[in-house]
Amino acid sequence: MTSYPSLEVLELLVAIADHGSVGAGARAVGMAGPNASRTVRRFERELRVVLFRRTPRGSEPTEAGQAVVAWARPLLRQAEALTLALRSLESAGLGQLDVAASMTIAEHLFPGWLAELRRRNPDDRIRLRVENSAEVTRLVLEGTVDLGFVEDPSPTPGLTHHPVTRDRLVLVVAPDHAWHGRAGVDPDELAATPLVSREVGSGTRAVLEHALAPRTLAPAAVVLNSNAGVRASIQAGVAAGVLSDLVVADPVRAGELVVVPITGLDLVRPLLAVWRTGQPPRGIAAELVAVAERSAGH
Repeated sequence: MTSYPSLEVLELLVAIADHGSVGAGARAVGMAGPNASRTVRRFERELRVVLFRRTPRGSEPTEAGQAVVAWARPLLRQAEALTLALRSLESAGLGQLDVAASMTIAEHLFPGWLAELRRRNPDDRIRLRVENSAEVTRLVLEGTVDLGFVEDPSPTPGLTHHPVTRDRLVLVVAPDHAWHGRAGVDPDELAATPLVSREVGSGTRAVLEHALAPRTLAPAAVVLNSNAGVRASIQAGVAAGVLSDLVVADPVRAGELVVVPITGLDLVRPLLAVWRTGQPPRGIAAELVAVAERSAGH
């Protein structure tokens, strides 16, 4: 090659690897399927190497393709961060923002982000809606809000997902629970045990279900639509439960809840900014995303 590869080509290659076919990868980046195929073939000719192996199931990256995709990912993250930083300069006349955030983010992270943003732009007006991740996704898709923050990393057609930080889900019990003092609870036992649970649509529940698949979770001991309600029920001894370490940090330090390890399972999850594909955040919205990333030490 005699020049730098375009970011658009690298984004397409990563999308094909993530989605399993040229067609699905093309849709993910908003490119027509035939154009995507031509783009991949042209890039392969330039490199003089085959990047994808066509199979009846779709497209699988070759060893060289896996390497190129792995090299492209951090470059694309840096490019996206630069783009957001540049767009954050466009704040003139864009001082009002409608945001939706999932409960964990809204309760434990968003106040700090907002304080930092207000120090920089005291005249900006931000309206926040607090919902579960599924509802946040819906509000962003339909255009009711400009920007969303969610805990569920499941890809949603029509939305761009941008990681800003991460947290970890932990299994917690009351001090008098039978699991207190256990070296660990294995995933099979956890899945078979009725838990205090968040409602369908919450990011916490979706991540736990995905992590324990293909196991099916036992019916919940009780279902509640707030982190505070789940936490209080666990503390009261109703049952064990899984929550963000952000949510349970204070009662764990106070000895009111106890963390029990899950054997062979580390429930680290990304927390994501989401926006409509093709409508990236600008002005104050881009600055809010940048503040969220900086607060995580990115």
